[in-house]
Amino acid sequence: MEARNPLQRPQALVVGGFGLGQIAAFASSFYLMGVLGDAVGRDLGLSPTFVFSMVSLSLAVPAFIAPRVARRIDERGGKQVLLASHVVLALGLVIVGVAKDGVGLAAGMAVIGFGQALGLSPTPFAILVSLYGEGARRPITAVALIGGLGSVVGWPLTAWMAEQLGWRGAHFAWAAVQILVCLPLTAWVCPPTPGHGPRAAALHADVRWDRPMIQLAVLFACAWFISTCMSAHLPRLLGAFGLTPQAAAAAAGLMGIAAVTVRFLEFTVLRRLPPLATTRLATLMHPSGAAALLTLGAPAGAAMALGQGAGNGMLTVAKGVLPLSLWGPEGYAWRSALIGRPALFAQILGPALFALALERSATLAVLATSALCLVMFAMTFGLDRRPRIAQEPAIA
Repeated sequence: MEARNPLQRPQALVVGGFGLGQIAAFASSFYLMGVLGDAVGRDLGLSPTFVFSMVSLSLAVPAFIAPRVARRIDERGGKQVLLASHVVLALGLVIVGVAKDGVGLAAGMAVIGFGQALGLSPTPFAILVSLYGEGARRPITAVALIGGLGSVVGWPLTAWMAEQLGWRGAHFAWAAVQILVCLPLTAWVCPPTPGHGPRAAALHADVRWDRPMIQLAVLFACAWFISTCMSAHLPRLLGAFGLTPQAAAAAAGLMGIAAVTVRFLEFTVLRRLPPLATTRLATLMHPSGAAALLTLGAPAGAAMALGQGAGNGMLTVAKGVLPLSLWGPEGYAWRSALIGRPALFAQILGPALFALALERSATLAVLATSALCLVMFAMTFGLDRRPRIAQEPAIA
């Protein structure tokens, strides 16, 4: 019988396995259509608008079912949920790979969205909290750091798969990665994570929509709205300020580098700061880059990308760490799901609304997202921090 002591798995092994799983999960779901969408649309006779609306469909599924997933994690533990995510993602990829029309594509993307709800960052974060309690900040940061390479690794790897195997073959290849690599890896590195059983219902009843909960929900909803706006439109935004398409694409690429860099700093240096302080700093990164862009124009395109990337990179960590810091590990998965649910809906609306603003005025669009960041900054005040009751263990 497998022991339930998490120390039987070195923390570095758990973190590394989760991080690699997150790279594969993001690359084969969230970032997939960014490379394959045009080819899928051409082959199936579908418009780009329809194809990328299916991406929105896949994002909508977690918004509706995230609380149920969190309830399951709290009741029975997260390992089985994470294992199931690999199977579901593989199934969705196969359905898209054999799709003959828009109905097949929609079905596959909906299943992929279900897999995202089961396996993207909230689930491994909840498992880490169940394993390491108050000391989970650093492993959460490490998993976010590694998982942040999903686009850096995923985009070129998916493009290579498509070149060698076609877009259908690329979907089948990622499905094979989920089943043949990620599933056994998770089974090996993740310790058993028993849930709270019947006690989970009582823990959930204690989670109430008080003022701090509402503040964090507003903060992360604004953050995820801006993140999807920038992911979809940053090159176009920079082009509106005078950058050539090539220069805009190059500058936008700095966003991912900045996100990974600040997560590394959070893991090594900034971890000594209170999570609330780093969150407050993160909310000012985008407005700083926007101020440079509005003042200097095209020469500050890189500053805009770096500001957005740095802020978003820190906020991704904050979303996992702040609920733990403020309320502790009890009911963590459920509370985090409730706080994060408005953000899931906000990210669906972001690209379309920002496109409308950008059509009217690039300056207006930048001012709007910067104003939302100032709302986020305001939401960081008045939050009562819990005293630290356990020192973070070093990664062994």
